[in-house]
Amino acid sequence: MEEYKEIMQAKKGKVDVTPIANFFREEVKQQITKNCWKPRVVAFLTSDDQGAIDYSKWTKLACQKDGIEFLLKRVERVDLEDLIIEANNDPCVHGILVYYPVFGGMMDSYIQDVVSPTKDVEGLSTTNRFNLYHNIRYMDGETATKKCVIPCTPLAMVKIIDNLGIYDKSLTMGEHLKGKTVTIINRSEIVGRPLAAMLANDGAIVYSIDINGIIIFQAGKRHGTIKMSETTVTREEAISKSDILILGVPSPNYKVNSDLIQDGTIVINFAGCLNVEESIQEKSILVPTIGKVTIAMLERNLLRLFNNQISNK
Repeated sequence: MEEYKEIMQAKKGKVDVTPIANFFREEVKQQITKNCWKPRVVAFLTSDDQGAIDYSKWTKLACQKDGIEFLLKRVERVDLEDLIIEANNDPCVHGILVYYPVFGGMMDSYIQDVVSPTKDVEGLSTTNRFNLYHNIRYMDGETATKKCVIPCTPLAMVKIIDNLGIYDKSLTMGEHLKGKTVTIINRSEIVGRPLAAMLANDGAIVYSIDINGIIIFQAGKRHGTIKMSETTVTREEAISKSDILILGVPSPNYKVNSDLIQDGTIVINFAGCLNVEESIQEKSILVPTIGKVTIAMLERNLLRLFNNQISNK
């Protein structure tokens, strides 16, 4: 994008992702207007977590502006399963969103699979995650008319990296990030692991870090598969050799030492708190928040699901 040309040439500064979010939201709005569509997403909130409440408000505002009906339901967590099944069976509901955690652990994994893959706007069901990890692009196989959805936050970061001009489109598909090293400090099933797989599928070498250690993600020998390897590379070494550093530790006490980050590194922060000193922008490129693009990807996923559903009629 032209908006980032100066920052990318200087290899330092702070990136506001609003233009990226607006670009994708405008695409969504134009499709809805052109086709007179009326997509509807139902969101379930079971807690009083202020972060989730704020995110639901921002999502509702964006959806309403872009022609999407957003229904937020505050529910008891013990009633959630029945309400999701009801939404699965409602032809007027095109997407379902759940704000996690609900119970935590395996019970939340179960809830993710209660949501029908055809309405899973977050892309967190086993079906959608399997498709992601095997680089399957279509839900209907060889027919290739119904596109899969990808988890919103990982997809948002891929779009940010792409719009910053890091993808080399002169290379063949699957090699656009060839020669790039990425470190992701987060290996959650919702963000860190799927993001590592997506970037590896695009040709990057990815160091995936969590409290249990470091795993390298690379494209596998078979098309669409991911090779994971143990490594003796330390956290500090991984950060120091990275072209892209992605941070997602949900603690204000966690900060990466700026001295470890090389000049010109793209630092993307998706945690609710900044995991690096803001002064890093004086020598590197800092993307401090990505929430606006995440919401745009949710809208994009919803439209994909809506289109898949109306193609059945």
